[in-house]
Amino acid sequence: MGSIYRRGNTYWLKYYQNGKPFYESSRSDKLEVAKRLLKFREGEISQGKVPGIYLDRVKFDELKDDYLIDYRINAKRTIKKAEQCAERLFKEFEGMRAVDVTTARIKGYIDKRLKESVSNATINRELSALKRMFSLAAKCTPPKVGQLPYVPMLKENNVRKGFIEYEDFVSLHDTLPEYLQPVLTFAYFTGWRRSEILSLKWKQINLRDGIVRLEPGETKNGEGRTLYMEPELWNMMQELYKKRRMDCLFVFHNNGREICDFRKSWKKACTAIGLPGLLFHDLRRSGVRNMIRAGIPERVAMCISGHKTRSVFDRYNIVSQEDLKEAAKKRQKFSDIQSGQLQNGYNGPENEKRVVSISNTTLNN
Repeated sequence: MGSIYRRGNTYWLKYYQNGKPFYESSRSDKLEVAKRLLKFREGEISQGKVPGIYLDRVKFDELKDDYLIDYRINAKRTIKKAEQCAERLFKEFEGMRAVDVTTARIKGYIDKRLKESVSNATINRELSALKRMFSLAAKCTPPKVGQLPYVPMLKENNVRKGFIEYEDFVSLHDTLPEYLQPVLTFAYFTGWRRSEILSLKWKQINLRDGIVRLEPGETKNGEGRTLYMEPELWNMMQELYKKRRMDCLFVFHNNGREICDFRKSWKKACTAIGLPGLLFHDLRRSGVRNMIRAGIPERVAMCISGHKTRSVFDRYNIVSQEDLKEAAKKRQKFSDIQSGQLQNGYNGPENEKRVVSISNTTLNN
C-alpha cells in the first residue's frame, strides 16, 4: 500500500514495487489530485508495469548509448554509419527526457534537416536509427520507455535505375585496365557486391566443382552463399588460377596488391565508351535483370545475388528501353491478330461457341 504526505504546500506519494520504495510529487496542493495519482501508480504496479516516474527519468543519451552497444556486441558491419546517425541525433536531443521525444519534436527535427538541404535518404537513415533506439528501449527489462513515438519517414526519389547491356559490357571490358577486367566479368555474371568480389580469396574457390563460397559473416546480410559458376566464368577463374601469385591470397589483385579504390580508372573507361555516370553497382542491377530474363526463378536469383528482401530485389529488376520497345511490338502483334480475326468473320466469344457447336455436331454425325 502507498501513502500520501505533505511537504510544504505540496502532496507527495510513497509507494513500493518489488520492495523498492518510490517517492513522487503530485505537483499539487489538492489531496484528491494526490489520491488519483497514487491510485494510478498502484494500478501500473499491479499490472507489472514500471511506474511512470521511472520512465520520466530516462534520458535520450541513455537510449543512444544502448543503440551503439547493440551494434558493437552484434558486430554489425555498418557500425560507422550508425555512429554518424547517432551523433547527429545526439546534437538535437542531447539531455532530453525520452518521454519528451514526441512526434511533434521529431517533425521539427525533420524540418530543420530539410532546411539544411540534407537529402531525404540521409534523413531517413537518421530516423531509422531513432526508431531502433526506442525499439531497443522498449525491449529492455525493465522497459525504459512506456510507448514508442510515431516517426514519420520521408519519400525517397533517389533510386537509381542504371544498368549495362551486353554490348556495352564488352566495350567496357576492353577499355578497362587488365587487372579490372576479371572484376567486371565476375560482377556482370553474378550481381555480387563490390566488397564481396574484391575480398574473394582462393580458399573460397573450388575450381574442381566450379563453386565459389561466401561463409556466414562475409556478406552484408550476414548469411552464407554458394555460387555455381557457368562455363564462361569458370574458364576465366581457371585462367586466373594459373596466373595467380603465390604471395597474394586475393583472387582479384593489382600486381599482388589488394584492389581498394579504382574509381578513376572506372570513370575514365565509362566516359570513353559513352556511358559517363555508370556506377559499378549498376552491374548488380544488370546481373539480377539478366538472370530473370534468362528464366531463372526469382527466389534462386535472389540467392545468387544475395538479396534478402523482396522490395530491394524488385527495385533492381528494372525495365530497359528495349524491354518497353519489345512490349510495344508484342502488343501490336496481338492487335494484328485481333484485326485479322475480325476481317475473317470473327465475332468474339459467341462466334467461338458457334464454331465449337458445329464441330461437335460434325463429330456426332
